Amino acid sequence: MNAPLTEAVGELPALIAAHLLLSGCAVAIGTAIGLPLAIWAAASRRVRIPLLALAGLVQTIPALALLALFYPLLLATGRLTGTAIPALGFLPALIALSLYALLPVVRNGLAAIIGLDPNVIEAADGIGMTRWQRLRLIELPLGAPIILAGIRTASVWTIGAATLATTVGQASLGNLIFSGLQTENWIRVLVGCTASAVLALTADGLLALIEHGVARRSRWRTWLGIGLLGAGMALALLPLAAGQSSRGTIMIGAKNFSEQYILASVIETKLRAAGFATTRRDDLGSAVAYRALAAGDIDVYVDYSGTLWANVLGRTDIPPAATMRRALTTELRRRDGVELLGGLGFENAYVLAMRKDKAATLGIRSLDDLAAAAPRLHMASDIEFLSRPEWRSVVASYGIRFAGQKSYNPTFMYRAVADGSADVISAFSSDGRIPALGLTILSDPRGALPSYEAVLLLSPKRAHDRAFIATLRPLIGAIPIDRMQKANLMVDRDTDKSTPAEAARWLVRRK
Repeated sequence: MNAPLTEAVGELPALIAAHLLLSGCAVAIGTAIGLPLAIWAAASRRVRIPLLALAGLVQTIPALALLALFYPLLLATGRLTGTAIPALGFLPALIALSLYALLPVVRNGLAAIIGLDPNVIEAADGIGMTRWQRLRLIELPLGAPIILAGIRTASVWTIGAATLATTVGQASLGNLIFSGLQTENWIRVLVGCTASAVLALTADGLLALIEHGVARRSRWRTWLGIGLLGAGMALALLPLAAGQSSRGTIMIGAKNFSEQYILASVIETKLRAAGFATTRRDDLGSAVAYRALAAGDIDVYVDYSGTLWANVLGRTDIPPAATMRRALTTELRRRDGVELLGGLGFENAYVLAMRKDKAATLGIRSLDDLAAAAPRLHMASDIEFLSRPEWRSVVASYGIRFAGQKSYNPTFMYRAVADGSADVISAFSSDGRIPALGLTILSDPRGALPSYEAVLLLSPKRAHDRAFIATLRPLIGAIPIDRMQKANLMVDRDTDKSTPAEAARWLVRRK
């Protein structure tokens, strides 16, 4: 078994357990809420239409957006009530997925009850059954197969959507999929997708066993399905019970691209060598990562000065790098208690880049040159760039208008410029694929793009921890951009790929 496959398979048990626990709890809550709502709607036409419309509306919201929505909502609720609500990880994912599970449960429950033969209902009323007796003895038993079919659908949907819980800091099989996509490690993607599919099919099969058992009045089928589902949930709870003893563990955050995985591994290596217990929350969105740090849900991560300047402080001016860092240090400490320990020694700035041969043919060396040629060119960007203030600043400063613009996952953005699908990309200055693909960075004579110095951020509860700070301080100013580019390329190159942990070990040794 090769190293990437061994690593991915080694992560499976913990990730399957976390994925199963989250999905199982969400389906259970969705069923516990959805079935009573279906019973209520079956008895009242006034309730039926708005309830189905509301449940359907939730389904129209992309699962990723629904998951991301609950993190800031929980944070705001905690601040308003003065309570410590765990806003990162399990809780926001659970709420979002429980809502996602509602529609099939409500719809099938409603269909099961109102679709019964009217003669059966009339007979039940004729022998004097109360509403509760009719529900318990007639409607639910006869409608059970249809109700269980709805729960099966909800389970398959929820297990699939749960892979997206990774973006709000909840471990799931999405950890393998997201990290594999970002590092072009297709083995991780395949392992994550396969495991998710097998989990969904297994859950569907066990629920089908229960459904057939109920329909055929076969007790052994029913109890076998229930027993196996219960055993699976019990196994998923074991890591949770073991994790209760890790309250003093340092939580290291990382966003969802190769450099972040590498730097999180570097931080983890330093902390573990100093005797700290650590764990990771990878694949966080930019806004989620900083909010999680300020709230104390993670203890340390690497961010970029330009991102903090624009997204956290909401500033639109573009000062020199040193001025920006000083202002960020003061303002983040004053506003959120977050400590900016210092810069790591390199920038990962947004830049516009082209293939050298294409740029030379068209005589493009700067963004001024690009503006003149842009109406004949196509641009590819990462998913965020075209909606960020940096792009608005470039447009305002240079008046650039491309013939076409598309957003990609960064992995596919670089592939687009390599195969000629795009002429220009919004690259990252510390990315090793820039020299490897023979790209040239276009100069920015008008200073439209801000500094993006990589900086180490500490949470308020670690801002005064002397041992913690002393362990991480040697990283400040210790990573020049050429080494960071090489480390990134070790992970991102097409052949002879390294894992982020291997690249981190190389980076630490070189340092």
